[in-house]
Parts: sequence; structure tokens; C-alpha cells
Amino acid sequence: MRKYVFFALIALILTACGNSNERLLTSATGSIYDCLVVCDASLKDPIRATMGAEMYGLPQEESTFTVSYVPTEQFDNLVKGSRNILQVDINPNRYTQVKTGMSRDVWSKPQAMVHIQAPNKEAFLEYWATNGENIRDWFIREELARQIRFYRANTNKDARAILNKQGYDMLIPEDFMLIKNEKVAITNHHTAQADRKKSQITNDSVAVLWCCNNKGPMRKDILVYWYPYTAQEQFDNASITRMRDAVEGPLITAQVPGSHMGTEYKYFPPVSRNVAALRDTTGGFFAVETRGLWRILDGEAMGGPFVSLTRLDQVNGYVVTAEVFLYAAGQKKRNATRQLEAILYTLEMPNERQR
Repeated sequence: MRKYVFFALIALILTACGNSNERLLTSATGSIYDCLVVCDASLKDPIRATMGAEMYGLPQEESTFTVSYVPTEQFDNLVKGSRNILQVDINPNRYTQVKTGMSRDVWSKPQAMVHIQAPNKEAFLEYWATNGENIRDWFIREELARQIRFYRANTNKDARAILNKQGYDMLIPEDFMLIKNEKVAITNHHTAQADRKKSQITNDSVAVLWCCNNKGPMRKDILVYWYPYTAQEQFDNASITRMRDAVEGPLITAQVPGSHMGTEYKYFPPVSRNVAALRDTTGGFFAVETRGLWRILDGEAMGGPFVSLTRLDQVNGYVVTAEVFLYAAGQKKRNATRQLEAILYTLEMPNERQR
């Protein structure tokens, strides 16, 4: 087996006025989730298949990244300012093994760049088959981190104050209006008695914070709810989605009497995975990301994507779920979903508070 070396090179180039020793970087070109691939023509299709793969959890097909391509010999100053760059350098005279470097703000700001060196195409393709999705996830996390920095400027102080009383915090944007802060009753209509007994929800109710932005062409919602932790199984996909239906079913209704929020299970069942922190913290944190589609049951033909993070509050003994979902009929939803998703990664438990 060929041994590959995967190392991360973090190049932070700071700009400042009045310091002649520092470069003034121009603003990066391109939109969010655009990626420029620089490589030989024979490699662009396998790279595009990974970077441009369909993003799960959207009601229509949209790629994870919008991929553009330039051959290695045309990688010049006209394109070096691109927002996200994946460069593959094949050179048998210079390299004996595959190496990967990751850097930020090399030619523009904000910019994320991955530079892969390989002695030949076969070595690169073998490496890419194993690590391509990890590299794509790194670019995603860079975009999420950029969005988080944007949210820090203006947040909803009232909503954050409510979370702070419980010991939590999250960067809920200022343009989201506080809708509800109350306990929601869990009924047999939304979850079976056996499931309620398994979760041992105190007084059959869950504390919920609900904020909404309905000002533009898209409706965007944020929910945070917490309930007693009783077993590790509460972090399984089935338990997370079951609790989602139990909480949001009675809380979110539509115009038709009896209609309510539900989860799409048949055609695009929700998927869960373990994720880590975006910020630099000792040990990070454990969280479960769940991604899928919501829809209105017994009423209007409405639906859209949702993403949630579920975490453990070890101090107070609660399971905490933060969810974002949106409604945007007839519109592309990838970028808006990702922008909302970044909010989830600002959720902090007691004793983690950084802001």
C-alpha cells in the first residue's frame, strides 16, 4: 500500500493599514459555494463528481459546490483571487508521494485553497477516492466559518438573553423576530406512548425558543428546544426525528384546520451524522447533524429543507436541538440553507460560552 501524507498548512495573511511589510489583499471573487478547480483536463471529471455532487436534503437537485475549471497553464492573476481554489499539481520529477496543503487568504480575502501534489495521475486518483469528500467538507466548513463571522456583528439580543438564562448561547441574527418562548406539550397524536416513556420527558413538555425571518422572498425559521437526557439512544436518527415531529407538530401549523409540521420519510428520509466544532477549542464538542425535508401534513402542499444539530448539555442533563428550516417555493435553496446552517454551529453549552 502506498503511504500518503495529509498535512494541513494554515497560511493566515493579515492586512492592515500603515504597515508596508504586509500585503493588502483584494476581495475574493465568486459567490459562496463556488470552487475553482485547477488541474489537467483528464482529472477534472472525477474532481467535479465529488465537489459538484448533489447536496442532500434539498427538494430539487443542486450541487454541493458550483465548480468551474481552468487548466494548470492558465492559472494566472485573473483567477487567483477566486473564493475557493482546489489545485492539483502532477509532477513526477518533484514529488514521490501525495501531499496536501490547506491555506487561507493567499491571493485574496476571504479565500480557502487546497493544493494537492502527486507524482502521477494514478497516485492522485487513488488518494482522491479516499480523501475527496474530506476535502470537500473542509471547503464547506470554511464557508460556514465565514458566515459565522458575518453573524457576529448583529444578533437578536432578546432571543440570546432567553438562551443565556438556560446557560446556552447562539448567534441568532438580528433580523429574526422572536415568535415563541414556551413549553410545548407532547401528545399521543405526534409520538407514541412508548416513545414518550423511553425519552422520559418531564411533564410531557419541551422548552422551545422559536424565531422567524419572513421579510423577504424566503421564510426562514430557527428553533431551539431542550429536554431531559436519559440515554445515549436519544442521539440516534430515529429518536431525533421522532422528537422533531413531537415538538414541531403541535407547534407549527398551517391555514387548513388540523394541518401541522411533519418530516418527509418516504422519498428523502432524514440522515444523521456525527460532526465536530468549527471553532478552535480543546477537545471540540460532540454533536449530531440531521438533514432532511419537512412538509405540511393534512393541509397545504408546503415543504422545504431542514438542518439540525443535537448536543448534550452535561451541566444540566439536557438534550439540546437547534434547527433551521426554510420555505422558498420555486427558488434555489442551497446557499440559503447553508447560510442558516452556519447559525447552528454557534450553539454553545454552559461552560463553553465565548461571547
